Amino acid sequence: MAESKKEQAAGGSAGTRRRGDVLENAILQAAWDELETTGYNRLTMEAVAVRAQTNKTAVYRRWPSKAQLIIAALVKFAPKPSIEAADTGDLRTDVLTFLQGVLKPLQAIAPETIHGLMSEYPGKEHPMSKPLPPRSEDALFAAMKAIVGHAEKRGELQPGQLSERIVSLPVDLLRYEMLTTHGRVTEDTIAQIVDELFLPLVRAAAQGQ
Repeated sequence: MAESKKEQAAGGSAGTRRRGDVLENAILQAAWDELETTGYNRLTMEAVAVRAQTNKTAVYRRWPSKAQLIIAALVKFAPKPSIEAADTGDLRTDVLTFLQGVLKPLQAIAPETIHGLMSEYPGKEHPMSKPLPPRSEDALFAAMKAIVGHAEKRGELQPGQLSERIVSLPVDLLRYEMLTTHGRVTEDTIAQIVDELFLPLVRAAAQGQ
């Protein structure tokens, strides 16, 4: 990508000019650092440019809005959730361990960032508001299904005892909490989802057979 003379000057001397991926990575790193320092609401494109030692034209040319820039920074730097199906020997512990693995990396993202992105992202292609995949293509549901499968093999559940709706309930409720709660989703919330909603339905399904 060709850079303007103004961008080149902001990037340093002739021997240290940054272009292409080098400059983009510097901007994304600056955006991530600024997000952690000031938070989403107070973050500005100008502050990111200053931290990246470039000018805001270079930032806006690549990411026309703050929301688009921050999503790019999150994709690059935010910890990735674990979607591995736990197999500890106990259904309750398996579900808790799995949900905690999904949640823990996401706790690094402040709720104000999530809600700011949801309200400010331009256009109809909002990456956080796309329809969820069908259950057959949902990695989180696949993990929950595997956890239930482990419980069936151990004899905790009978094969086919739980409907897909019950199996998907813990991840559905976790998603709901993450998108609607203005505070952080806590491990206590996860325990409530499992102990007060999921497991009672599991027991009810067992009694109904």
